[in-house]
Amino acid sequence: MFSIFKSDPTKKLRKSYYLKLEQAMLAQRKGDIKSYAIITEQAEEIQKQIQAIEMAQKD
Repeated sequence: MFSIFKSDPTKKLRKSYYLKLEQAMLAQRKGDIKSYAIITEQAEEIQKQIQAIEMAQKD
C-alpha cells in the first residue's frame, strides 16, 4: 500500500557506480591504465551488488 514511500535500495549504489565509471574514464584519458583497471574492477563489483539486490527484489 505504501510502496511509493519506500526508497530505492540501489539508488546509492547506482550513483557510486556511475561515479566510478567517470573516475575510470578520467584515469584512462590521463594515460594511467593501472588506475583505470582498478577503478573499473571496483565499478564491476558495485554492478554485481546492484544485480544481486534487483534479483532479490524480484523473488
